[in-house]
Amino acid sequence: MEPAPRIAQCSPETCVAIIAGGTFNSPGHPVTQKILLVFGTRPEAIKMLPVAQALAQEPGIEARICVTAQHREMLDPVLDLFETKPDFDLDVMAQAQGLEQITTRVLNGIGNVLDEVRPDRMLVHGDTTTTMAASLAAYYKMVPVAHVEAGLRSGDPLQPWPEEINRRVTDVIADTYFAPTGRSRDNLLRENLPAKSIHVTGNTVIDALLAMVTQIENRPKVAAQLAGQFDFLDPDRRILLVTGHRRESFGPPFESLCQAIRDLARAYAIQVVYPVHLNPNVQKAVRKVLDGVPHVHLIAPLDYLPFVYLMTRSYVILTDSGGIQEEAPALGKPVFLMRNITERPEGVEAGTVKLVGTDRERIFGHVSKVLTDKAAYDRMSRARNPYGDGLAARRIVDILANRTTSEFMA
Repeated sequence: MEPAPRIAQCSPETCVAIIAGGTFNSPGHPVTQKILLVFGTRPEAIKMLPVAQALAQEPGIEARICVTAQHREMLDPVLDLFETKPDFDLDVMAQAQGLEQITTRVLNGIGNVLDEVRPDRMLVHGDTTTTMAASLAAYYKMVPVAHVEAGLRSGDPLQPWPEEINRRVTDVIADTYFAPTGRSRDNLLRENLPAKSIHVTGNTVIDALLAMVTQIENRPKVAAQLAGQFDFLDPDRRILLVTGHRRESFGPPFESLCQAIRDLARAYAIQVVYPVHLNPNVQKAVRKVLDGVPHVHLIAPLDYLPFVYLMTRSYVILTDSGGIQEEAPALGKPVFLMRNITERPEGVEAGTVKLVGTDRERIFGHVSKVLTDKAAYDRMSRARNPYGDGLAARRIVDILANRTTSEFMA
C-alpha cells in the first residue's frame, strides 16, 4: 500500500481533520517508529482521529489504523466525516452478541493484525471492550500499549458497566498514559503507576469538537444544510437535548428517566430532541413513555456533525453519556447527568455538570431550576471547562516522538 498523501497543516481550531488512505507517514523521512491505532466505536473514533491527524504531520512515524467496528452503524459515519479509510477492519459487529463474543473476536482479529504490522506501539482509547481486548492482545504479542484518556475512575466496578473494568485492565497493561486531567493522573499515581509514564494532555474530544464548531461557523452552506435537517424545531421554544443509553439503567430506571422527560415537556414551553439509541432496551422504554408527547421529537441517532450542531442550539442537555460531559461545558451548556456516579467528576466540581441519577422527581427538580432561574442557569453555563483546550492531540504526538511538551493545566 502506498502511503497516504501528506495533509496540509491545520489546527483543530481552523479545520476538520482530513485523513485519507489509512496509512500515515510523512514523505521523504525514514520511518523510525510504527504505531497501530485501534478503535471500534463512534466515541473512540471522534477522540482518536485528531491524534491520527497530528501523527500524519510527524516525520519518521508511520501510523496505521485498525477498526474493530464494534458499533458498525455509528462508526462508519465518523470515518466518512473525516474521510478515513482504515488499513484493517475486523467487522466484529453481529446481532445480539454478548460482551464475551466481542472480546473473543477482537482478541483473535487484533492478534493477526499485530503479526502483520509488527508495530513498535499500539495506541488505544478510553474504556470500550475493543480497548480492553486489543490491549490484552498486544500484551500477548509483547507490544507496548499507550492509553489515550487513561486514569478515569468511578470507583464502582458496576458503574459504568463494563467500562470501569475495561479501563482498569487497560491501565494495568499499558506502559504510557495520556491522562486528560490532573485528577486522572492522580488516580493512576494512587495505583502505583510510574509518574514518568503519565502525561496530562487534556481530552482529544475537545480537539474534535472545536474543529466541528469551526466548520459550522465558517462554512455557510454546511450551516444551512444542518439547519434544514432540523427544520421541525420551533424557534420560540428552548431545546432540551437528551441522550440516554446506559446498560446499568435498563428496566425501571430507564422508564423513570423517560417519565421525567415527559413531565418537563408538559410543564414548560420547551421542546425535547432525543436521538434514540438503536438498542432495543432503549427503544422499548422510550417509545412506551414518550411516543406522541407534544413537543417531544424522537429521532434517529445522529452523525457527529449534526449532533454538534444540535448541541450548539440546545439550552440544556440531559444525558448519561461520558463524552457529552466533556463536550457540553466547552459550549457553555448546563449538563444534567443521569447516572448515580461519574468517572468524570471534574465537571461536577466545576459546576457545569450535576448528577441527577434516574429518579423522576430528582431529574424534574434539577432541570426545572435552570429553566426557571436565569442566575442558576448562568452559574452552570459559565463554569470553566476542565477538559481541554484543543491541543491534546499535539501533546500526545510530541510525547510519542520523544519531545518535551507542556502539560494541560486543568
